[in-house]
Amino acid sequence: MIIAVDFDGTIVRSNYPVILGEQPYAGETLRALHSQGHKIIIWTCRTGDRLLEAINWLLEHRIPFSRINDHDPGNVAKYGGEAGKKIYAHVYIDDKNIGGFPGWPACMEMIREMEDEYNRSHAVP
Repeated sequence: MIIAVDFDGTIVRSNYPVILGEQPYAGETLRALHSQGHKIIIWTCRTGDRLLEAINWLLEHRIPFSRINDHDPGNVAKYGGEAGKKIYAHVYIDDKNIGGFPGWPACMEMIREMEDEYNRSHAVP
């Protein structure tokens, strides 16, 4: 599955633009999801030097990602290059969700449930 993840307030605690440290279990969860074959797209409003700070922070903390603010190439090939600005994903994780950010352990459980449903709905008979 493709998972789009916000940076500030979701992967890291921050007082934008200052990165205050990792949200509990963020790195562990994202590394596990990536190792299971999920594509992680970092979806952030950061640009320029602030985006570079975020990328460097992710690399320093060994948090894997497939793309940043960009579509998965497989979707571009499948649907064309006019995909628009909204990144296509199966799951969006953001601290601005209605109800707030539930934390990474809850996100992991919801993703497992969504993945099970996705696999059932895409199973070859």
